[in-house]
Amino acid sequence: MTHPAHALRSARLALGYRSQKDLADGLNKIAREIGLRIAVNSRTVRRWESEEPPWPQAEHAAALEALFGRPLTELGFTPSRGAGAELSSRTSRNRYTETWASRHSGVDSAPLPPSVASDFMASTSAYRRMYWSVPAARLERLVAEHAAFGWDLHPQLPGPAKSLMARAVSESSLLAGRLEFFDLQQPELAKPSFLLALQAASAAEDELLGAAALAHMAFAPAFSGEAERAEEARDKLRASRAFAVRGNASPELVAWLDAVEAEVETRFGDTGRALRLIEHAEESYRNYNSEENPSPAWLDWFSPVRLAGFKGNTLLAAGRGRDAREALEGAIAVLPEDAKKQRAVFLADLAAASVLERDPEQACGYLDETLTVLGEHWYATAMDRVKAVRHSLREWDSLPRVRALDGKLYNWHTTIKSLAT
Repeated sequence: MTHPAHALRSARLALGYRSQKDLADGLNKIAREIGLRIAVNSRTVRRWESEEPPWPQAEHAAALEALFGRPLTELGFTPSRGAGAELSSRTSRNRYTETWASRHSGVDSAPLPPSVASDFMASTSAYRRMYWSVPAARLERLVAEHAAFGWDLHPQLPGPAKSLMARAVSESSLLAGRLEFFDLQQPELAKPSFLLALQAASAAEDELLGAAALAHMAFAPAFSGEAERAEEARDKLRASRAFAVRGNASPELVAWLDAVEAEVETRFGDTGRALRLIEHAEESYRNYNSEENPSPAWLDWFSPVRLAGFKGNTLLAAGRGRDAREALEGAIAVLPEDAKKQRAVFLADLAAASVLERDPEQACGYLDETLTVLGEHWYATAMDRVKAVRHSLREWDSLPRVRALDGKLYNWHTTIKSLAT
């Protein structure tokens, strides 16, 4: 009989996981498949394979039972609180793994009325509108759960309602990924969200949502700072454009793809190509008739004003401070009053343009405005740009205006927010 302390190790080897890291990777993979958001590492597995393994947390327990197909007590774990711990494990497994198992076995639950899909889409649209005003951390939890819930219900719907539900799930998961990547700077959460958005778009046969999910997947390698990941980002964009062509994308959606590709090329150092892409996007907008070829309702994060912001940022990367300032000043002058997140980004970029023009006083003024906006509407992407500009002001550290800026940049609110995201 296998000693309890060796049970998990024996089970691991039986499944072909030769190392503790291999098992951690396998658990993380199945966790994503069943809707869990965990990050198991080798150290955790090592503790589980010790002489007195601790009882796993509920979500870890669900992943373990889903991977091995047996209860924790058969894997060498002893409940620390009697039957209560085992019940906790069983409840967690029911919550996360039964739907996964039914999907993979082809067994659906009782059919649902078509109205469920339309009601679900109505909630999806409401969450999309909330993005511009509700705190990101709160909204992300709701939207991610909403998407997972819809994906669970999807197999139970008939015909057209199933397709509508899949589109709603795709849009919801896309929004969750945007919140996770841009607002909260948690790319490890955004990746499975964008993947679910792509899977649901496939179920709905919606090429444009597929294009949007793939384009968003290009941001992670582009933002990584790793030059060797350039082709990974470009491959995602090539796939995105192929989907957009099949879906008869509007000129506005094509312009957004140009802007995304320009961002990618800017981050990998090819500002010349990036500016040519932006010129193409501007041309698309000049010829765009929204009544003849409207964009999807979910493409509410892009407009000519936001394209001007992309252009300003690329001009900054090219070292063209004056041109960047002119583009950004024109954009911020017509930016809607409620576009707080974008305003913070534009102000931070104007500060960067001021540094290029060697005007530290004006740079500090723009950063001060940015911090005021972020104090009311937090946006991690904008704070990243603030810190990059502050770093570029090092030669002027002795100026009273720069020291005063530090007092606002490193107050309680911004310091805690920065560390929490």
